Amino acid sequence: MSDPNVLGLIAGQGRLPFLVAHGAKKAGLKVICAGLAENASSELEQEVDVFCRVPIARPGTWIRKLRKHNVTRTVMVGRVRKSRIYTPFRILKYLPDWRAFKIWYWRMRGKDRRNDTLLCALADELASANIILEDSTMYCREHLATKGTMTQNGPSSSIKNDIEFAWPIVKQMGELDIGQAIAVKEREVIAVEAIEGTAKMIERAGQLCRAGVWTLVKTAKPNQDMRFDVPCVGPDTIKALADNKAKCLVVEAEKTIIIDKEETIKLADKLGIIIVGY
Repeated sequence: MSDPNVLGLIAGQGRLPFLVAHGAKKAGLKVICAGLAENASSELEQEVDVFCRVPIARPGTWIRKLRKHNVTRTVMVGRVRKSRIYTPFRILKYLPDWRAFKIWYWRMRGKDRRNDTLLCALADELASANIILEDSTMYCREHLATKGTMTQNGPSSSIKNDIEFAWPIVKQMGELDIGQAIAVKEREVIAVEAIEGTAKMIERAGQLCRAGVWTLVKTAKPNQDMRFDVPCVGPDTIKALADNKAKCLVVEAEKTIIIDKEETIKLADKLGIIIVGY
């Protein structure tokens, strides 16, 4: 029997699982966490009521651990190191269970292997066991980006031109499920995000544009499914932008989470990075 006062949390890397756990506890919910192996922080154990580490390729184990505590409503957040999927002998290392095979060979039969397709298939498989994924932002809405300039200084006219130039390009990238961010300067694309993630792309942009004063534009996908893969930025993003001579960060308002929002904006002001919600 499900318990409406219990929330399941399937957790990957980063601070976002902590924010969700804090928000859910603040709302009076008991939090049962399935932490993905090699991804979820062990420190998360101190922030939830029950913590268990689960194999990343065995969703049947996630289901058993959550159902043991009468979980139905569940949030899935946090990064997963996608590059590890392509390591040698990955089948032997991750030992997928029958539900993983069912997702890959039945639910995704005849479909592409892009992130959205895989995540929707995963959500459907979890739902078949009465584990229902919900909006991943519902317990951390105070951290969502707002519309307009969020820092003390705003973008120059040239940066505004770059934003107008970059926005439709990065939206098309999202539609193709390639990545969610690009670096631009003077209406020229410097770097494009792919499987390596935003942080590595920022480093590459810094190497390619040593003069600096470039802009990072990061958006949600068209028709973003708020259950998973919501774009996130935070203090590490701001530090990386400053280290690589960027000037402006543009994110999609109401669809991007700014980790530890107040602290991130203060850091941006200190390091001279403009943040705009578009």
